Amino acid sequence: MVDDPYLFGQIAAANALSDVYAMGGQPLLALNIVCFPDCLPPAVLGEILRGGADKVMEAGAIIAGGHTIRDDEPKYGLAVAGLVPPARIISNATARPGDRLILTKPLGTGIINTAIKADLMSAKAVEQAVHCMSTLNKEASAAMQRYNAGACTDITGFGLLGHAAEMAEASQVSLEICFSAIPLLPETMEMARMGIIPGGAYNNQEHLGNKIAFDKSIRPEEQMILFDPQTSGGLLIAVAETMADKLVEDLTGKDIQSAVIGRVLPAQNKLIIII
Repeated sequence: MVDDPYLFGQIAAANALSDVYAMGGQPLLALNIVCFPDCLPPAVLGEILRGGADKVMEAGAIIAGGHTIRDDEPKYGLAVAGLVPPARIISNATARPGDRLILTKPLGTGIINTAIKADLMSAKAVEQAVHCMSTLNKEASAAMQRYNAGACTDITGFGLLGHAAEMAEASQVSLEICFSAIPLLPETMEMARMGIIPGGAYNNQEHLGNKIAFDKSIRPEEQMILFDPQTSGGLLIAVAETMADKLVEDLTGKDIQSAVIGRVLPAQNKLIIII
């Protein structure tokens, strides 16, 4: 996604750490998992690992080792373990009717990464996307715990709708999401209108089938943004209505671009309703 191996490592680590943050946990240790080709210099591998290690250190965890194999293209990820008191685990299966839904990062990384390959993005938009992907969900996780979040999931490869559908199904509720309330990374809409859509978005759309109801005002390119696979996306948090605005205010004060994007409904004939 990025040419800089150090940033590549940071983004991969931030992505891997998100699962622990989504459950209200504190990352403890991580194991590197690396595939690396013989045709690239070892210094590139060193920069990837340095980026990952710095991000893990920022999370307050440690690198406890890992495994490296030869492969035709570089791949990097981490297996992460964390700690959380059992009574304070935040699940994706405990959203309650009446809760408000808060998203803590803008959408668009899949579309933007596809556009980068075609050299269609401005340098400023690329910089903002990279910053978004490399930012930990650490502060967002801590904030949601302060406001007694009822449920949470992180948004990654299945897109906003894929992970939201998992929350709705596991919680036996439906979610109503307002498209106009969703924050987007710069130039995401322009690229979507041009048809710059990653294959993963179409896979997500096919997988969800008839579980989603779109209002007729939602245009096809807007629908695809909601299916867009995210790399190191934000958290989708379900929190009591009385706490929602306070949580967003708290996140905004920490320079986290977040918004109330919808609400939790009693179970309907669709898992998610987009208005």
